[in-house]
Amino acid sequence: MSEHTNTDGDRDEAALATARARLYGLLAATFDGETETTAAALDRGAFVTVADVFPIDIETADLRGDGHDADSLAIGYDNLFVVPGTHYVPPFASAHAADPSEAFESDSRYHTAGEAGELLGDPAADMAQLYAAAGFSPERGDDIPDHVAACFEFMRALCEREATLLEGGGSESNLDAVRELQTRALSQLGWIDRFEEAVASRDSVEGVFAAIARLARTFTAWDAQDVAHADEQPSETTPA
Repeated sequence: MSEHTNTDGDRDEAALATARARLYGLLAATFDGETETTAAALDRGAFVTVADVFPIDIETADLRGDGHDADSLAIGYDNLFVVPGTHYVPPFASAHAADPSEAFESDSRYHTAGEAGELLGDPAADMAQLYAAAGFSPERGDDIPDHVAACFEFMRALCEREATLLEGGGSESNLDAVRELQTRALSQLGWIDRFEEAVASRDSVEGVFAAIARLARTFTAWDAQDVAHADEQPSETTPA
């Protein structure tokens, strides 16, 4: 098995992978309702600091400074992502699917085969298969595989794995496998566009979650392109 030679470029890539993992971790915590973590991140400007690492324009004006405590954020989070009501936005992909789920058999009372927008539809099955392929068990997302917090937690773990391989001179095949999993996971996150639009229209009071959802949409779109580009680069062990 060929080992990946550690170079200055690899160290730069490892640092970027670590930064990506950090942002995905913050997003996972936020959309899992960990409001103390979110409040602390806002207070110390963590979202802004991490976003500034990436070579894209990420809107962070509403994520600067303090003034957001965990209790008020918890109320906003529950109104948006937990309690069905006028402000509720389902935080899982199946609810935002444009097509009905036919193939996935679910005993959930929220699942109706042939209708779009159910809980635990085909997007949940797709994410569950990716987790299994990676040997990953999400701790976030209330046991809903396509919950946005679980998806971001998965990306955090994959980015951390990539950074470890780059720093430790892991094999090319292992690095390629991790990046392939990232590509597949990011390809499942197109629904974040619809999710962000829904949050923006309903988070009309404080706007913090709308700002974080906008950051997530911009970042994942960039990351999907960047990872796909990296995956297209020829391996040093592959003949030209």
